[in-house]
Formats: sequence, C-alpha cells, structure tokens
Amino acid sequence: MDALLFIPVSIAISLTPGPNNFCGLNNGIRAGVVPALMATTGRVAAFAIFLLVSAIGLGAMLLASETAFLTVKWIGAVYLFWIGWKAWRSREFGGAAMIENGDGTTAVAAPQHYSVKALAMQEFLLGITNPKAIILFAAIFPQFIDPSKPAAMQFLVLGSIYLMAEYVSTLVYASCGRQIRRWIRTPKGVVRLNKATGGFFMGAGGLLLAAQR
Repeated sequence: MDALLFIPVSIAISLTPGPNNFCGLNNGIRAGVVPALMATTGRVAAFAIFLLVSAIGLGAMLLASETAFLTVKWIGAVYLFWIGWKAWRSREFGGAAMIENGDGTTAVAAPQHYSVKALAMQEFLLGITNPKAIILFAAIFPQFIDPSKPAAMQFLVLGSIYLMAEYVSTLVYASCGRQIRRWIRTPKGVVRLNKATGGFFMGAGGLLLAAQR
C-alpha cells in the first residue's frame, strides 16, 4: 500500500464531475460554502458504507449481480430526475424568491432557511444510489491493496484518505458555486440557473440509466 501515492489519486477521482459534486456546487450557490461542506458528511456516510461493503468482499458480488446493479441504477436515476424536475420548476434562489418590481428594481422575498440535515440527506441519497461508486470502491481500491499485508487496515487508511478528499472536492465546487452566485442579479437569471441545474440533474439521471457495469 502506498498511501502517499493514493492521496493525489483520490483527490483527482473525487474532483471528477458527477451528481454529488454538482450537488456541492449547487449547495455552494444557494446555501454557502460552510453548509455545503457540512452537507458533504451525508455523501461521506454513503461512501463509507460502500467502503465497508468492498472491504468484506460484497462489492464484487454486487457488481456481479445484474439485478442489484439495475435496482440501484434505476433508484438513482429516478431520484436524479425528481430533484432535477424540482429545480427546473423553481423560481427561488438561495431559498428566496426574487421579485422584479414595476420600477425595474429587484426585491428579494423572505428567505427560506436551508437545513444542513436536508442537504446532507440529499448528498447521502445521491451517493448511495450511484452504482458507479460501487465500481470505484470494488474495482479500483483493491489495486492499491498489498496482498502480503492485512487488508483491513489498508482499507481503513485508504478509505479515510478518500473520504477526506471528498471534503476537498466539495470545497472546490462550493467555492466556485459561491462565485457564480454573485453573477445572479435578476429573476430571469435565477430561472435560467434553476433550469440549468435541473437540466444537469435530469441529464445525469439519463446517463446513469445508460451506464453499464
């Protein structure tokens, strides 16, 4: 096991665009960097479960099961379509509805408080219903395991490194999201952003349905 070599590898993998990272970007836009980082705990919890599954050898069994793979894939795709449709129809921004006054100025209605618990649950559901995460932990992680040494401790070390890398990834995406927030000045801009967000999630759902093992 080469933990030092795995650090840049894990960061590179965690930064790969996908539903969870776009969720981090979206949370950064609407709730801020700190809530987005706190919500990442939900994603990390989902991935920790996959790590445990891979460590005890069930990951390979899940990959070999067509039924299990298809079940996870369809649940994940439906969830992505659902949150995408909600975002597509939304006229809110940062929990508040922007209203254009008759004089051309823009007013912001009373904001809705973002629950970190709700954001973390969304991150968890996106992570736990992504079959590509199973492939990552069941197929890629074993390549860094030294068979001559106890596997449990190696999984613990490598897994901890990867889970920490997910927080680094969220920091990058949420920070970018916070910058995007500064560009949104009008109700039309909010609608376009929400439709782009919804379109991405629904598109990710379509790609997930097309995914093969």
